[in-house]
Amino acid sequence: MAFSITMLAWSVLEFGQSLGTDLQHSLKAIQWGTDYLLKATSIPGFVFAQVGDPYGDHNCWERPEDMDTPRTPYAVSKEFPGSEVSAEIAAALAASSMVFRPINRGYSARLLKRARMVFEFADKYRGSYNDSLGPWACPFYCDYSGYQDELVWGAAWLLRATKAPYYRNYVLANIQNLDKSSSFAEFGWDTKHAGINVLVSRLIKSQTPKPFITNADKFVCSVLPESPTVSVSYSPGGLLIKPGGSNLQHATALSFLLLVYSRPLSKDSRVIHCGNVVATPARLLQVARSQVDYILGSNPLNMSYMVGYGKKFPERIHHRGSSLPSITLHPQHIDCTGGATYFYTNNPNPNLLTGAVVGGPDIKDSYADSRADFAHSEPTTYINAPLVGLLAYFKSH
Repeated sequence: MAFSITMLAWSVLEFGQSLGTDLQHSLKAIQWGTDYLLKATSIPGFVFAQVGDPYGDHNCWERPEDMDTPRTPYAVSKEFPGSEVSAEIAAALAASSMVFRPINRGYSARLLKRARMVFEFADKYRGSYNDSLGPWACPFYCDYSGYQDELVWGAAWLLRATKAPYYRNYVLANIQNLDKSSSFAEFGWDTKHAGINVLVSRLIKSQTPKPFITNADKFVCSVLPESPTVSVSYSPGGLLIKPGGSNLQHATALSFLLLVYSRPLSKDSRVIHCGNVVATPARLLQVARSQVDYILGSNPLNMSYMVGYGKKFPERIHHRGSSLPSITLHPQHIDCTGGATYFYTNNPNPNLLTGAVVGGPDIKDSYADSRADFAHSEPTTYINAPLVGLLAYFKSH
């Protein structure tokens, strides 16, 4: 959730001028998230990381209005730390503080003050929520890449928001703690490496050598299909593919980074050398656009993976509120197991979750459109958030 808010805020910071009348909706969505994150961090020394038992919640197929599973809150603390969730919240609050600075200075200052406080907590009491909240958070929301990347990511956003030397020094001192075995093409809610390099390459330019620019260049070379060091796969139809579920998270997040990184390259009239392949800023844009076009319907199935967009789109998405009848049509309570018939039916979902992007097709460009196939049919906020910036840019370019 925090990563989604960070990416929505980054989308607005980079491409807000292209959002037009949609800017107000983005700001509303960001504030919905930051208001929640302020509440989750309102008790000093505690960060509320999760509400509800995932086993109980996953076992029920019921509408949010009918939810009757226990709302048990789980917090990380000094004794039971969770640096990755805390530092990502700090990143979200810091990025959002810049979004609100020209609009609401008081709210912006409050977000930044809390971001500093939560980052200090994440850094001072180091540890993974896998260890403190593992029995409840795992296996659903385990952290697989450690917390060092979130600490550097949080500090990088605080550097951008404050320009304070403390955060610059922190980023430079802690960058070597990042897992060296991780691919340069890793960026998402769990792993921040490529995002750190793209973000910091624009914040710390005077450093020699320039590790962030070098690594951001390596990120580009690990994503471009023609590069000799490409580390992602592509489907026959041209979709970027990485192992695991919800694949479109990689297509949107990595495309967002390509788009953001192409801008300083253009400004400096610089190209990237991937072995004998030359990557121009225009090529980065072309690859990013190809992914957006694929998601919106330029693919072998001629199918949009955004619900409600185009003539053909996913109709049986893995989403409770979309698949169950609305309260208006069915005011009676539907209990935990009462939703099973709606889950297993082959009928399309009755309620359109307009704009939601699902996990997407497999490596052969095929898509089953099955509610049970959650790895492909589940929409997530972290798939959509980077897409907001991409769509804003390509709408006006």
